[in-house]
Amino acid sequence: MYRFVILLSVILMHPAWAADPLLPEHDKTPGVFVADATLDKICEKGYTATVRHVTDKQKDEVFKEYNLERSGNYEVDHLISLELGGSNDTKNLWPQSYHGIWGARVKDGLENKLHELVCDGKVALRDAQYDISHDWIKAYCKYLNNDNCRGVNPQ
Repeated sequence: MYRFVILLSVILMHPAWAADPLLPEHDKTPGVFVADATLDKICEKGYTATVRHVTDKQKDEVFKEYNLERSGNYEVDHLISLELGGSNDTKNLWPQSYHGIWGARVKDGLENKLHELVCDGKVALRDAQYDISHDWIKAYCKYLNNDNCRGVNPQ
């Protein structure tokens, strides 16, 4: 029985079983954008490929800051996405889980939609940056409302 309790404790304390952070902690990841990321630049096809550069050292720092082991369960995500002028600064990076209804791939859809709306002149760039950096789930429900948004107040 004693061995079972120890084994169960080890399993439940393992980072893969810990609660995944849905939102970044704003004291660790407030969101940072590049000041000279203009509409012309970010709306140019291929822009993100020219600015995407997060080092392994930065990724290690992000996981350490969030007290998580680096694993395939997470991606180091830009809070303010590159396509919205986000920076590669560690204050704009956080470990986002691939799991759950609010996983990393769901946020990718929001990033693409906001980029489209900004480049079409339907949403101001600074408004998109603000919305995604303050609560990306509420921003998702504001711009891409779906069944996941039940009970989420996007205001």
